[in-house]
Amino acid sequence: MILTVDVGNTRIKAAVFEGNIILENFVFEKNELEKKIKKILEKFQNCSDLVVASVGSVEKQSFLTFENQLNIHFLTHEDVFPFANKYATPKTLGIDRMVLAAGATLQFPKQNRLVVDAGTCITYDFIDENDNYLGGAISPGLRLRYEALHNYTAKLPLLTFEVPELYIGNSTAQAIHSGVVNGFVYEIDGFIDEYRANFSNFIIILTGGDAEFLAKRLKNTIFANSNFLLESLNQTFQYKIDND
Repeated sequence: MILTVDVGNTRIKAAVFEGNIILENFVFEKNELEKKIKKILEKFQNCSDLVVASVGSVEKQSFLTFENQLNIHFLTHEDVFPFANKYATPKTLGIDRMVLAAGATLQFPKQNRLVVDAGTCITYDFIDENDNYLGGAISPGLRLRYEALHNYTAKLPLLTFEVPELYIGNSTAQAIHSGVVNGFVYEIDGFIDEYRANFSNFIIILTGGDAEFLAKRLKNTIFANSNFLLESLNQTFQYKIDND
């Protein structure tokens, strides 16, 4: 069994795998990391490896606490990946984006792939049918858009996510919801349309915390999987073992 851990900007996600099958997944806060991993390992005592991809502010020592129980692996830019990294600044490419690109390459061979990860930020990652990672885009996620309107204006309130009742917001709150939520959806559809216009043999993979919400609202046909990063982390680790 393998325990995969994704340390994001906001929260930590984890999953236990038997082969390519998720036995159970978990979501928790960063300050709960050691307590939660201890409980996971108590339940799944046959875990042999812990695989970590981190873009968040969690010290490695928090994981090394468990090095007497299983092998610990931190994925880095130096690891082997199943694509050619054509990013102009490859060392600045987030390890989470590299893992998503690896998962897309391994799960959907010989296709043009766009991975949309809708979390704290929205990231777009494009891997062509020849397994070249070409780049993508980064923009604010839903929560950041709400916070930006509040933090950088004098009077707009800080709202929490809500599906707008009307396209035309008839109050300040409804206008904010309409602008944030509809703008969020239109942005993603617009990016997808642009890629579709330039590439054939194309698949869109949607993941992240807001994937379920978006899957019901995007006009484009997509493959939605909220666990895609954790699955990709497991597959990237297996690829690393086979190709080191």
